[in-house]
Amino acid sequence: MMEDLAKEKQIWELERFALEIRRRTLEELHNLGAGHLGGCMSMVELLAALYGGVLRVDPQNPQWEDRDRLVVSKGHAGPAVYAALALKGFFPLEMLNTLNRPGTRLPSHMDAGKTPGVDMTTGSLGQGVSAGVGIALANRIKGKNVHVYIIAGDGECDEGQVWEAILFAAAQKLDNVTLLIDRNHYQLDGGTEEVLGLDSLEEKLRAFGWNAVSVADGHDVGLIYQTLLEARLLYKDGPTAIVVDTVKGKGYPAAMHAPNHHMFITDEDFHEAMRELDEEERRILKRGGQNNV
Repeated sequence: MMEDLAKEKQIWELERFALEIRRRTLEELHNLGAGHLGGCMSMVELLAALYGGVLRVDPQNPQWEDRDRLVVSKGHAGPAVYAALALKGFFPLEMLNTLNRPGTRLPSHMDAGKTPGVDMTTGSLGQGVSAGVGIALANRIKGKNVHVYIIAGDGECDEGQVWEAILFAAAQKLDNVTLLIDRNHYQLDGGTEEVLGLDSLEEKLRAFGWNAVSVADGHDVGLIYQTLLEARLLYKDGPTAIVVDTVKGKGYPAAMHAPNHHMFITDEDFHEAMRELDEEERRILKRGGQNNV
């Protein structure tokens, strides 16, 4: 009974964390007036699960040598990562107001040389998977107990470099790397199946020598969290991939299911989205009260 209550409380806290990441991301982009909102919002629950209990990191020591690493290959989703980092305590929340402004430490695409907590400069799609695999190999050679998580978009899986890295990781049997694919079904030029069909990514990954599982609801943060933990326990014979089915622009009605990459954020759409998030927060708090968590 106590274990069930503790699990319910943890999931409830992850749901609240995800909601706050989504809210802060919206505020960042609204303050700026535009940004890569669709791709930011689809991966919020991934970030909440990782920073909510999976990643071994120290906000007071961002360069801690034995920390786990996160490489966000879809570097244009930096604003969502910044929101998670600020909420985790890597830097003050007020810094989010400086997104992509002169002198900022929060550029629109992620820069490890500027932002505390960012492990890899990314933005040129297709390269982050290679970088993450290289970081995993380097840490294994050094004998470090470091796990590397990579978040890649499904659109960038068109890139040949992604599959070269996937082949290499399998050949090296890198069991200290987990690839999370944000399967939101859109890329810059439209739907992924219209641009270059990906079919079953799980089957492709298994054929390339990876352990591969899927999460049908990429906005169920508890399910993502549990899948991440189980994958670490179950798969110790090589690299693991988790394909997470998501909705582009989740939580921002004007962007959901729209083939947008970079978009303007209007006051009207922003306030509508914030009202819906306020309502979602009330539901989460009510559910927590009913479950005594």
